[in-house]
Amino acid sequence: MNIVLTGSLGHIGKPLAQELVQKGHSVTVISSKTERQKDIEALGAKAAIGTMEDADFLSATFKGADVVYVMETLGAVGSFFDPNTDFIAAISRIGSNYKQAIQQSGVKRVVHLSSLGAHMDKGNGILAVHYNVENILKQLPNDVSIKFMRPVGFYNNMFAFIRTIKTQGAIVQNYGGDEKQPWVSPLDIAAAIAEEMEKPFEGRKIRYIASDEVSPDEVANFLGEAIGKPDLKWLVIPDEQLLNGSLAAGMNPQIAKGFVEMQASMRDGVLYEDYYRNKPTLGKVKLTHFAKEFAAVYNQ
Repeated sequence: MNIVLTGSLGHIGKPLAQELVQKGHSVTVISSKTERQKDIEALGAKAAIGTMEDADFLSATFKGADVVYVMETLGAVGSFFDPNTDFIAAISRIGSNYKQAIQQSGVKRVVHLSSLGAHMDKGNGILAVHYNVENILKQLPNDVSIKFMRPVGFYNNMFAFIRTIKTQGAIVQNYGGDEKQPWVSPLDIAAAIAEEMEKPFEGRKIRYIASDEVSPDEVANFLGEAIGKPDLKWLVIPDEQLLNGSLAAGMNPQIAKGFVEMQASMRDGVLYEDYYRNKPTLGKVKLTHFAKEFAAVYNQ
């Protein structure tokens, strides 16, 4: 198949491109950075240099594709510490560009990287961006089949814990405890996307993706053991305290409030309700595997 991937060679894009090339597909990877071209070509894929903000570029690149993979990332639209960026509006514009490009190019099979929480129109914090984009893409004609991939929280997000482990000797969040929560490896996301691309497309499908289910207390135990701090604790602080700390660090207010609200919905279990109604088979990469990667970054 002729497959076009957005998202450059990120945590998901690189292993996804590698797997699809190995399976004999013709793969084009979109990147905004010219210097990525040689890395993309080294994988056996073609590079298309342009941005998610350019609908005409996307349309020309999508033309002739059997399947396109579309994803949005907050990091692509500005710094989390830029107070002037409206991330939610910027991500919605990218979603609209994808919709326009899909229609203009005539592509009929789309895989969209969405997220846990995309089923909620409120109370999901920063994940509202995924609710918005799913609904933009659902406006495409019915002959366009879409698979909405909804991964849970990425293991990589745990790297944010390093700062408070080093400064306060603990993981500090506004949620915690011994209730299990799902986490996912980008490698398992890439594998699930590659799998769905080779399955039949029909209508609109939702698939959740998770690798492991562990409680915050267990996360502290696993990560603590990996970094040589077996007594590492996970401390829970009020929403307001976490928000004030993020704002004091200079975080964009929309992002800071969005993360606090998202984590409050994790704490209350609301965010996971649809996941548990449609629970997937867990992937291969367990937290014990990721803990080694976490320790390597922690000790750098």
